[in-house]
Amino acid sequence: MLQHGLIDMSLRPLAEAIGSSPRVLLFLFGSKDGLVRELLARAREAELAMLQTIAQQRHHDLAEAASWLWQWLSDARHRDLLNLWVEAYGRSLTTPQGPWGGFAESTVRDWLQVLQEHQPEHFRSTAAAVQQRTRILAMLRGALLDLLATGETARVTAAVEKELAALGSTGASH
Repeated sequence: MLQHGLIDMSLRPLAEAIGSSPRVLLFLFGSKDGLVRELLARAREAELAMLQTIAQQRHHDLAEAASWLWQWLSDARHRDLLNLWVEAYGRSLTTPQGPWGGFAESTVRDWLQVLQEHQPEHFRSTAAAVQQRTRILAMLRGALLDLLATGETARVTAAVEKELAALGSTGASH
């Protein structure tokens, strides 16, 4: 899936690549959609593990946590995974009844939760805190799409850093 994406994934080449057969894959997963569902679940587990690592860094304020997220997102080693993530996210929106149903919404909630954990406790439940988390998430996701489209890491990272510096100077930690 990382090499071919969701649309171009075919059971026959996949089975061949792992030394199996399409029939075995169908037996194990019930259908191609069942296989996609399982692969997306594993990708989400990896995403949650990365987010948990960030969440455990309690000494970070919100701007620092967002900066750490951006470092991970902009790492070239993650491009294939992030391209797949974008494809699954889009498919979740356009075909919610498919195996990717709910993927987009759950990933938004996961990331907002991590960002919330880096806001001061007394501020977290306020409307301003929700808006702040949402703004950061939107900025990171927009930057990610721009980076994936252009590959211009230096330009996009400079813009992200400028936004995060502005966030820090306007009271990211309240």
